[in-house]
Amino acid sequence: QVQLVESGGGLVQAGGSLRLSCTASGRTFTTYDMGWFRQAPGKERDFVAAISRSGGTDYADSVKGRFTISRDNAKSAGYLQMNNLKPEDTAVYYCAAGVNYSSRYASDMTYWGQGTQVTVSS
Repeated sequence: QVQLVESGGGLVQAGGSLRLSCTASGRTFTTYDMGWFRQAPGKERDFVAAISRSGGTDYADSVKGRFTISRDNAKSAGYLQMNNLKPEDTAVYYCAAGVNYSSRYASDMTYWGQGTQVTVSS
């Protein structure tokens, strides 16, 4: 089992920045790929970014160039730096862990955090 806890969400104006953190406990964090997904009201949970166990990264087109995913295996933590935020980035952001880095499907992730709200005002 892996327990994931997100933090760092909040309210920010368009053009601003936030940094989300995901702290893992339980089984060895380094054995899992990590991803960030988001879900807006009435919509499906969408892929945002992923980072593999070896550090490879993947981004949704909508966030490429604005968001940066990273991980610190020594701290069993992952991060999502979000810059130049837009109102359409408003959603609950979820941290997830799994073993299928190349998949962008939420159903392929094994463990989930509880989510953190990000609200971007125009």
